[in-house]
Amino acid sequence: MFQIYYKAIRDEIFQKIDDFRPGSLINISDANMDDLKKISEIANIEIDDILDTLDKYEIPRIEHVNNSIILYARNSSDLEKGMHTTTVAIILTESYIVVICPQKSKIIETIIESKSKLATTQKSKLLLYILLKITQDFTTKIKQVRNAVLAQEQQMQAVTNKAIVVLTKNEEVLNQYLSSLVPLRNVLEAIFSGRYISLYEKDYDLLQDLMIAVKQSEDLCSISIKSIRSLRDSYQILFTNDVNKTIKLLTAITIIFTIPTIIASIYGMNVKLPLETNPHAFLILITITILISLVSVFIFARKKWL
Repeated sequence: MFQIYYKAIRDEIFQKIDDFRPGSLINISDANMDDLKKISEIANIEIDDILDTLDKYEIPRIEHVNNSIILYARNSSDLEKGMHTTTVAIILTESYIVVICPQKSKIIETIIESKSKLATTQKSKLLLYILLKITQDFTTKIKQVRNAVLAQEQQMQAVTNKAIVVLTKNEEVLNQYLSSLVPLRNVLEAIFSGRYISLYEKDYDLLQDLMIAVKQSEDLCSISIKSIRSLRDSYQILFTNDVNKTIKLLTAITIIFTIPTIIASIYGMNVKLPLETNPHAFLILITITILISLVSVFIFARKKWL
């Protein structure tokens, strides 16, 4: 879906326009091949050079294509099951800044709907601002996962299937976030070198803030993953401990019930046995069996097997 916006420095909001005006922002969400063919003609870029913008698994990178710059980033998204990030491609041409997403991007929509001092004519600054918002969104999502993990640590009493499933999902989310943040940091370092984009002094300040934000998000994500692994190890210890308790309990019960079984088996044999002529033999044997069983119960209780 094509959407064209224009905003000068003095404008308060992004104005939606119908024509491809130089200095405008072209936002393409739910992009398809027809959209790529159209932008290829408008931006004078070979379609083969922008096919990767439809790749949902594309890793962040930056590259020169003729007189344009194509930057690939990843944005947090839960629109597809099993995928927690999606591709966001930003193209800087001589006349336009183009944002292409194979899915809808709430961050781009939020930037367009917000009131800010940004301008579509300031392509480099707008690019850095988009990347900053993407990073801030990652940080927010990472904090949410971390808070969920910390809450799970405080309530850790027994191992349940639900807890393990939640833990595994959170770890997968953070791993996908981390695999997006690390390459993004390399992209920002390439931009900082000045080999791709010409920046003003204020743009360098924004870029430095962005690099710090990415590094902080990356560190927070790594710490959260370590917390999950530590919690998973704790679950494993609890699970092993529960298994040991169950084995001890079953062993104790087996031994306790084996005692009367042995006595009954012995006195069930057709041979000469003590007390066989005693009229109270049954009561005596039952009493002995109960006493031995109670002693066994007492011993196992002292050892905390029961």
